[in-house]
Amino acid sequence: QNGRVTDGLLIDNADQLDQLCIDTIRTLSMDAVQKANSGHPGTPMALAPVAYLLYARVMRHNPRDPQWPDRDRFVLSCGHASMLLYSTLYLAGYDISLEEDIKRFRQLGSKAAGHPEYGHCPGVEVTTGPLGQGICNAVGMALAERMLAARFNRPGHEVVDHRTYAIVSDGDLEEGISGEASSLAGHLGLGRLIAFYDNNHISIEGDTALAFTEDRAARYEAYGWHVQNLGEDIALDRLEDAVRSAAEVQDRPSLIVIRTHIAQGSPHKQDTAGAHGSPLGEEEIKLTKEAMGWPSQQPFYVPDEALKHFRACIERGAEQQSEWQERFDAYADEHPELADELSRLFRRELPDGWDAEVPRFHASG
Repeated sequence: QNGRVTDGLLIDNADQLDQLCIDTIRTLSMDAVQKANSGHPGTPMALAPVAYLLYARVMRHNPRDPQWPDRDRFVLSCGHASMLLYSTLYLAGYDISLEEDIKRFRQLGSKAAGHPEYGHCPGVEVTTGPLGQGICNAVGMALAERMLAARFNRPGHEVVDHRTYAIVSDGDLEEGISGEASSLAGHLGLGRLIAFYDNNHISIEGDTALAFTEDRAARYEAYGWHVQNLGEDIALDRLEDAVRSAAEVQDRPSLIVIRTHIAQGSPHKQDTAGAHGSPLGEEEIKLTKEAMGWPSQQPFYVPDEALKHFRACIERGAEQQSEWQERFDAYADEHPELADELSRLFRRELPDGWDAEVPRFHASG
């Protein structure tokens, strides 16, 4: 009576719209990997709620201006799950095309490369290929934010105040370099860094217990991180509560541990290594969509209501950026030299005359 029918589905509350968006991320990921006959469908299906939460509810970002300087940063450290990011960016309204990019996943010329590549796809903050690299970059971004804030913020003028979010996998935490960077993050108290650890128990070889049995949560507590273990409770409200709790901890980076199920909803591939690095198969995709109650078997089907609901973040992001610009303008009025220097850094330009007196060295000396 109070609902509306969209694409054959009765939508009568916000929770159903949220679920519609999450399932759209899942189906796009399945279909793109299947069409490319290459990729990792299982992890995007498992992590769709986290990606939706961050882009639709939590992060300060503007899809129409991906380079807004004070945007929140997101790093997909498990870059092999790239369809999670591409599907989310498309649905959120970034400049990535369903026809030219998503449907041509892993093909020459598509912005949707096998792993996220910085500079080739709007919204991708860093290239993430080798495991462990992404979380290290996220630590660097969080450190850079605090260094800029210390250098340029002034009382009453917090013009650098964004956060860095990351999703990390078992493979990331197995790499030694991630431990070194995470130790540094804890030592420096980088409280604006919030990472989700996807504890899905699966690698290409099988269960991660084959090679990885330490208590990862305890290790990060020893590094000095604030750790929350949600187990399998990854309902949107529970995830959002965990993010809010993490944001309240100003003096420590945060790790949110979640037990997900790779290829969630797939009747025969859930929790199997076969969903890690291979397509599900057309028959399994058909069965998965049926189990989800998906309204169409057409590949790359995107319900209009999902797109409309997700892209509300465009208007919200524009408002957030406008509010920040007002703060920055006030800052520039009171501290013009600092504002000019910070703007130059945002533009990645060297100061005038930097090369006027470059030293020269000769073999005779």
